[in-house]
Formats: sequence, structure tokens, C-alpha cells
Amino acid sequence: MSGNDGLSAEDIARTVGETMYRKDTAAQHIGIVLKEISPGRAVMTMRVVDYMLNGHRICHGGYIFTLADTAFAYACNSHNQNTVAQAAQINFLRPTAPNTQLTATAIEMAKAGRTGLYDITVRDENGETVAFFRGNSHTIKGQMIPGLNKREEK
Repeated sequence: MSGNDGLSAEDIARTVGETMYRKDTAAQHIGIVLKEISPGRAVMTMRVVDYMLNGHRICHGGYIFTLADTAFAYACNSHNQNTVAQAAQINFLRPTAPNTQLTATAIEMAKAGRTGLYDITVRDENGETVAFFRGNSHTIKGQMIPGLNKREEK
């Protein structure tokens, strides 16, 4: 236990993730699902469906970016401090065929003050890396769930 009204950091991350997902109509609309969340880490999945295909009949990079960016957002906010993207970049490594299940794993690499650095790897169902995404976050005032933990708002 962490002393935060009996909630551990894991409990806080899980509660924040569940709350974010209920409000995240964009992710729900394109079929992104939250699979795992812990402090500074999130795993999300998305199946590539027909409307996500570009003129080459492969997954449009914007959808892969959206999956990675969504995992980034959940990992950033898992500490229950409102956090937004400051910058992000993606490198696409291989094309993704229709009906492929993609998994994005976001990991907090560093956090200093109000700035964070996150690496997100997007893999297909065979474990092949489809893309690498790196995001920089910036913590803003407030909490996802006010009062969930007792940390001071910055």
C-alpha cells in the first residue's frame, strides 16, 4: 500500500485507465481496447479492418499512429496527473495487412519534473515489429480523477 487512502500505484493506474477508456470515444470508435495498465505502462490492441486500409490495401499509417498515441496517453496518465503530448514521432517498419491484430506497448522511459519520455512498440499478432513511436509528454494542472491520490497538483 502506498498511503494514498489504501490505494497502491497499481490500483491508481487501473482506476485511471478504466475511467479514461469509458470517456475515450475515439479509441472505442476504431476498436482500440485497453488490455493492461500499470504505472507508466499501457498495452492496447486494435484489429485492422477494411475502413483502415489505404490505396495500397494496407493499414493507413494514421491508424497505427493513433493506436500508438493512445497507448502513450494511457501510460502518461497512469499516475493520475493530467498529462498531454508535447511531441511524437513514429517510424514505420513493415506494412500491415487487413484483419491483423496490432498490439501497442507503451513504456515510460524517463520522467523529470513535468516532462516524460515514452517508447511505444507496435507489433502484429506474430510478434513482428510494425512501428516504433516515441512520445514526449507534459504534465498539466489537475488529475484524471480528483482526490484519487493525495499528490499535490502541479
